[in-house]
This record gives sequence, C-alpha cells and structure tokens, in this order.
Amino acid sequence: MARGAPAWSAADVDGERLQLINIAYRLLGSLAEAEDAVQEAYARWYARSRSERAAVVSPGAWLTTVTGRICLDVLGSARARRERYVGAWLPEPLPDRREWAGGRSTGVIDPADQITLDESVTMAFLVVLESMTPAERVAFVLHDVFRYSFPEIARIVGRTPGACRELASSARRRVRAERAPAGAAAGAAAGAAAGAAAGSPAGQAEVVRQVKEAWEAKDITALVGLLDPGAVMTADGGGLVGTVLRPVEGGTRIAQYMIAIADKAPGLRLLECSVAGAPGLVAQHAGVTATVAAFDASGGRATRIWVVRNPEKLRLWTPGEPSAGPSFTSAGP
Repeated sequence: MARGAPAWSAADVDGERLQLINIAYRLLGSLAEAEDAVQEAYARWYARSRSERAAVVSPGAWLTTVTGRICLDVLGSARARRERYVGAWLPEPLPDRREWAGGRSTGVIDPADQITLDESVTMAFLVVLESMTPAERVAFVLHDVFRYSFPEIARIVGRTPGACRELASSARRRVRAERAPAGAAAGAAAGAAAGAAAGSPAGQAEVVRQVKEAWEAKDITALVGLLDPGAVMTADGGGLVGTVLRPVEGGTRIAQYMIAIADKAPGLRLLECSVAGAPGLVAQHAGVTATVAAFDASGGRATRIWVVRNPEKLRLWTPGEPSAGPSFTSAGP
C-alpha cells in the first residue's frame, strides 16, 4: 500500500449505501426522503478533497454520522410540514420485492430492494417512531435496532453519551406505552421494540385473510367479530384522494365504513400480500393500486388498520401484482 494511502477502497465506500438506506428509511419513514438523505451524504463525501477523504479512518462511520445528522434535520422540519398535511400522515409502506412483481423497472438497483424487511419497518413500529422527538428516534433506532454505541450516537445528535442513553430509554417507554393498550405480546426488533409486532405472522395473516373474505362478502357481522371493539383505523390520502381525515374508532364503526366503501367502489380487486414485512391487503382498480392496508392484530382480532391511499406513497406498488399468493376479483372490496 502506498504511503499515506487509505486502508479502504472506493468499493468499500459505495458498499455502505445498503446500510445507510436501511438506517435512513427507519429514521424518516419515507423511501424518497431516505434516498435523498443518503445521496446528500455521499455528495458531501465526494465534495471533500482527496487528502481529506484519505484521512478518514472509517468511511462507514463518517457516512453514518453525516446521514444521521441529515435525517435529524429532516425530522425537525418534517414536524412543521406534517402539521400542514391534509389528514393523517402515515409512513410509506414497502412491498416485499421477492413477492411483488410490480414497481419500477429502470435497469438499476431499486433502493426498495435494499431495505431489509423486519419488525422495524412494519407500520406498527414506524407509527410508534412518529411519536418520538427527532433526537429520541435517532438514538433509539441507531442503538436498539442497529446496535450503534452511545458514544457513536452522541457524535450525531450533538449530546453526551449519557444523554443519548436517556433518549433511547425515553423512546422505549413510548414504545411500551403505545403498545400497552392493545395488549400486544413482546417481541420485536432488537429487543427494544418489544411488543411492536402483535401476535405471530401466521396468526396475523389468518386475521387479514378472514377480514378480506368478510369484506368481499359484505358480511358486517363477521367483520365486527374480526375487529377489536377498541380498534382504530387511520387513513392517509394526503389531500390527493378522498378518504377519512380523522381516525375511525371502534370495531362496529370501522366495519360499517368498510361495507360503505365496498358499496361505493365496484370493480376493486383485493390482494393478500406482505405490507412492510407483515400480512396486509392491497386494493387495485384497473390494474392500478389504489390502497395499501397494514394491520396489527392481537387475540385473533385486528386492533389497528393503517390505510395508505396517497398515490405519492404507492409508487412502488404499481404496476403489477404479487407474483404468488391468494387474491380475488369481486364487485367490491
């Protein structure tokens, strides 16, 4: 190795992109914003002189620090933007690209293909993250999901390691408080997200399947029985498509709403598929995905339903359909 040459290669630097995309998506809940944050981090890296880059011992640590700081800034400004958002704001749901045949086909690697689908990208988990302050979210995700040390996190958030430990602890309390009403079982990403995913995947898939069948049959009695009495449905249309602007609360009210939608939307095709790593439903009309629904379940009933209808958040879901798995065509969803 030449004197003064770095101990890493350009391939090593580019190889950090996968980890950075995964971190940024969990921090921001938006793939587009995650892509922008990572691109900005690389732009700053290559804006440095060759000698400045060569002096960096670990490009991965440098890029993670810069990406984390960018995400922290984005989270701060996002709070103001989301206050102006029409209706509820939900994270962007990700399809399982091994299952889903649709999405973009550009001949290049799609960032969505690089996201590891686990408990830390489910809608249930990402929605809890939205309740945290930007600093709590960064400390919690980096430490509890990605296992970064508190001294490393301190360099990102500009606080002491002890303060970062407190931020992560506060975030864990938020997770426990959010999940407690649903009575969720423990077990989620990196131990700290205990309770972020309710029930086993097989059990949740069965609930989703039964909801689909009852919805298809417009069987309101069956739907009410499949929804927890305290269930909540939240919809995100972004002001671009029609949907409820406030959460619908109560199993009976949600079932009535679902039946009303089925009556008003003939020709929809409902598909069972993975939504952000968990069982969910996709509604298509004329081959275009109109709705992606994520579920949380406990005790054999759906406790939360998150409905994403904002077309800007469904760009990865159209065109195409799952390459495998059950589906049906009916006069209504």
